[in-house]
Amino acid sequence: MTRIPFILVLALSLGCASRQQPSPTAAREWATTLHRDHPLVGRIWDVAAGRFVDESALRAAVVPARFVLIGERHDHPDHHRLQAELVRAKTDAGQRPALAFEMLDVTQQPAVDAALKARPEDAEGLAKAVDWANSGWPAFSLYEPVFTAGLQAHLPIVAANLPRAQVRALVMKGPEALPSDLRSRLGLEAPVPEAEAEAVREELDRSHCGQLPREMLEPMALAQRARDAMMADRLLETVPADGAVLITGNGHVRKDRAVPAHLERRAKDVSVLSVALLEVSPEALKPQDYATAVDASALPYDYVWFTPAMPEDDPCKALRERNTRP
Repeated sequence: MTRIPFILVLALSLGCASRQQPSPTAAREWATTLHRDHPLVGRIWDVAAGRFVDESALRAAVVPARFVLIGERHDHPDHHRLQAELVRAKTDAGQRPALAFEMLDVTQQPAVDAALKARPEDAEGLAKAVDWANSGWPAFSLYEPVFTAGLQAHLPIVAANLPRAQVRALVMKGPEALPSDLRSRLGLEAPVPEAEAEAVREELDRSHCGQLPREMLEPMALAQRARDAMMADRLLETVPADGAVLITGNGHVRKDRAVPAHLERRAKDVSVLSVALLEVSPEALKPQDYATAVDASALPYDYVWFTPAMPEDDPCKALRERNTRP
């Protein structure tokens, strides 16, 4: 996959006295507070260069990339504010990329189009049109900064995900649950390297607290691959000349697999920039420490922007209790 050489990024990076110590950045107000004093908070790590860069360098890197994939923790307010800033980096440069969302599935595209035709800059009207309140995603108010950044610039809004009904059917029935032409286009019948397949199964097992039956891991891995492939398909098939920005979870923007890998399979020379927004951890003080947290030997992104964390309940508690009931 082509990674555009960014001369500005390199020039700024060479001024750093150390490859590990972050340089000072302008103060930023954060909505979240957990570990706000962590030394990585607000820092941006250029993975390939192995250097910290400032925000202007990241914005400069975003502009020439045809596809910009920006990850998130879905319920993290700061992540959506930073995503909106990177969308504006494209529009301030005079571009009109499509703005694609994992949170919208392809069956909702007609409702999106109708809402934007009626009220082109009405983010709340769009939310009502797709019944966001009953979608299962975090509150629309968290995502509103990203939608507003797109709507104010009159960007096309693309519903990028597979419908949940199709995802469930894939888990229960396998690839045959999808029409043959879609199955072929998404590459679901192509073999997956065993090392990658095993890594995905292990990730799913850990993310479900070891509570999933082993026989469910492969069907769920298939569904995950199908969702990645569908988002890549939507980027390739529906975007204008200025490309697209995809808003999605951090797991979908990793370059070793997920959406970038499917883009590479379909369009060898396309430029893709992957930006992960990661919460800091008190046990991890260097950027490379976060590779383990995402089940990788090295950070599988182009850039990582570190943010304060959000408190959360034990995500495994409910699963353990459910599976131990008589």
